Amino acid sequence: MADPAKRPSAAHTAYAVTKELILSGELPGGSLISEGEIAERVRVSRTPVREAFLRLESEELLALHPKRGAVVVPVPPGEAADVLELRLALERSAAERIARIGLRGDHHERMRELLRRQRALAEAADVGRFADADEAFHRCIVEASGNRLAGRFYATLGDRQRRMSITALRPRPERLSLLADEHEALLHHLLDGDSAAFASALLGHLTATHGSPSAAGRDDR
Repeated sequence: MADPAKRPSAAHTAYAVTKELILSGELPGGSLISEGEIAERVRVSRTPVREAFLRLESEELLALHPKRGAVVVPVPPGEAADVLELRLALERSAAERIARIGLRGDHHERMRELLRRQRALAEAADVGRFADADEAFHRCIVEASGNRLAGRFYATLGDRQRRMSITALRPRPERLSLLADEHEALLHHLLDGDSAAFASALLGHLTATHGSPSAAGRDDR
């Protein structure tokens, strides 16, 4: 029997379920949801759902409207470009440091494991779980540099990165296998210590999926 002390609270469960619905795109930006809908889905009272909604509001994923419910906040104009620019800066810097210190065996094996997982998910056309493995692969690159501050900051981009990837890839799941190939090439550049080739490949990789980092999401500004 599971230890009751280790079971997630009702509020955390409501939070996790609602957040997954948003990040996966099942609840797209602009969707109106109510506490009652989530309470029924999770089988809890409305009080923990209200706590969950307040937490998601603080993360800028929901906008609360008294007596109406909550609206899923769309990705703000320009945010995609901001995220891509940060990713480029952090991952390029990581590649330069890895070129100097080398790629540790445990990080290499972790990336290989993620690549194997990505190929299986690509074959299954599982966009949601592929997006998880994609984020983990790129985060591993930054962590492999040994820069802990960069690693912690990069992790804060994870939810936005996943939401962007699912939005971009859901209409074209055939790109998943190409992404895995591109990740393989990035890993080879890290093993070769070629940070310039890595930077060029990374830019092409992100542009092919999300569009140019200098233009993505800025049309409405």
